Amino acid sequence: MRFVATSSFENHEVKKSKFISYIVPYKSYNETLQALKEEHPKARHFVVAYRFLNEYNQVVEYSSDDGEPKGTSGKPTLMVLQGAEIINTALITVRYFGGTKLGTGGLVRAYSDAANLVLSSAELFEYKEEEELFIEFEYSNIRIVEYECEQNHIHILEKFFLNTTKYKVRADKKNLELFLSKVDRIILKE
Repeated sequence: MRFVATSSFENHEVKKSKFISYIVPYKSYNETLQALKEEHPKARHFVVAYRFLNEYNQVVEYSSDDGEPKGTSGKPTLMVLQGAEIINTALITVRYFGGTKLGTGGLVRAYSDAANLVLSSAELFEYKEEEELFIEFEYSNIRIVEYECEQNHIHILEKFFLNTTKYKVRADKKNLELFLSKVDRIILKE
């Protein structure tokens, strides 16, 4: 599975109808859609599709035709995301009507092509399931712990300074195991 970390867009034209497709991280979907509606007040349709992982690691999917004939735009866009195994990502296509009706087959092709075009230009990253855990250590070992976090791509989410130092960290399982093997001797065990 793959995802996008930054937004990008591409233009596609079919019989004078303009299709502007935006691919965005799912977390910025609502703000982006609202901004696009303000930026393109004369556009006829804002077709959307997204896929994301919920808290139970289940893929949640949604698509909307936004006034286009049923099944001719949202579903084909979603199928592009499914086919490329894209998650935690939204695809929004803004359509300006060019005066010529494309028919159902033409709409399916146009929206699919627009989605594939923006997907092919986007920078995709491999999705890795991450875990969170707390580690506790003596304050004097902060430099070692932070160095190993940096070397092993461990994200420090929170820091607590009490009698001992406690960090909440997150990383994929492989990096976490490697990190823990490096700092095992300085981690306080309960």
